[in-house]
Amino acid sequence: MAQLVDGAGKLGWVLLKSVLRFVFMFFNNCVAIPSYCLYLLLLQPLRIWDSSTFWHIEGVMFKWLLAMVSSWGWIAGYTVTEWGDDVRPISEEEAMVIVNHQSTGDVCTLMMCLQDKGTVVRKMMWLMDHVFKYTNFGLVSLIHGDFFIRQGKAHRDKQLIYLKDHLDKYYHSRDRKWIVLFPEGGFLRKRRETSQLFAKKNSLPHLTHVTLPRLGATHVILKTLCAPLENGSVGSDAGTSNQTGNKRRGLQWVIDMTIAYPKAKPMDIQTWIFGYRPPTVTHVHYRGSSRTSAIMQIGRRQNMQRGYCT
Repeated sequence: MAQLVDGAGKLGWVLLKSVLRFVFMFFNNCVAIPSYCLYLLLLQPLRIWDSSTFWHIEGVMFKWLLAMVSSWGWIAGYTVTEWGDDVRPISEEEAMVIVNHQSTGDVCTLMMCLQDKGTVVRKMMWLMDHVFKYTNFGLVSLIHGDFFIRQGKAHRDKQLIYLKDHLDKYYHSRDRKWIVLFPEGGFLRKRRETSQLFAKKNSLPHLTHVTLPRLGATHVILKTLCAPLENGSVGSDAGTSNQTGNKRRGLQWVIDMTIAYPKAKPMDIQTWIFGYRPPTVTHVHYRGSSRTSAIMQIGRRQNMQRGYCT
């Protein structure tokens, strides 16, 4: 009987804590997101007069919003331990960041671990599934200039065209530095079986904790944002100019980020909101590659994975 009462007490505390967290986050969103939108609305004349200053201010507020989301996990005891290369020295250079994808909580994890990486948080462009457009943060991402991509064969070709147009229109004009994408094309639990079947058929490695990446969006990003060589290929330091006339060198780095959850049990957005999981340490590994070596590796993978859905 005592154990039953004790268990009921613990359950009641978890439920009460979850309700309090939800109420706190609800009011957070009701105050922070409309404030972000209202300030940017009032600053529209500045956008016309001095767009670079406008997007600088927007980036600062965007970073604050991401810090707010990060704090939800920190309060619940969800922390990050980082391994591998130190990417802070290249935070001011242009880079493509590729991340494995296991759940909706991956985005929250990235928001947390990138807060101390200089100005990249406010100068990042995110590529994410279109369903995120309809979340509480969707309007903020739309204003910031992130790209929402639709999955599936029916949308594939058009989405790559839309992505290129989006990069041409927003990446340089808003002084973006890092572009973040999830090349696996979806959550691990949904893609793993298809990936393993394709790997078996084509004598590729059998992967359990990640899947073979889709390379369509990656190829578009590299082709669009890397400065061309004189012969038309990708990868020189010739540079391109943005709308302000400043010389840009194009993408210089590819940063491979791997998120690993304890016992391979990913945290979803509900866990971050309600905080019902015990304090957890998520491990994030970084590996930075120069664009030349990365392009060569991606080219080899593209040849091996010919026929795998982009």
